Amino acid sequence: MSSYHAAVWLDHHEARIFHLSLDGSDESTVPAPHHHVHRHPKGPTAGHDHPDDLHHFFRDVAKALEGAKEILVGGPSTAKAQFMAYVHEHDLTLERRIVKVETVDHPTDAQLVAHARAHFKLERPRM
Repeated sequence: MSSYHAAVWLDHHEARIFHLSLDGSDESTVPAPHHHVHRHPKGPTAGHDHPDDLHHFFRDVAKALEGAKEILVGGPSTAKAQFMAYVHEHDLTLERRIVKVETVDHPTDAQLVAHARAHFKLERPRM
């Protein structure tokens, strides 16, 4: 969905992305890659993680944010900072559209949408 505002909450397991409008929101989830590492009792196996996993995860998150003009980024830990470092290195156009990065623990979807709506002032005027 293309929208003017978006909010993304991410950790190292997933990114929950909300495209917001006055009429509602659309949610999508980008799962982080999971790899099973089998360790053999013999031979060197230390360091057999997958360094490209975060790169691919952050690329997918950035792609899911396409179309949004103002983006709020949140999360509980280092993932948001790593995402911002990825964006700074690989997608300066997206970086310019990120208006705020903040620490947010583990909100429900409704809490995250309400927080983003308040931040972007997307409440309809009451009559």
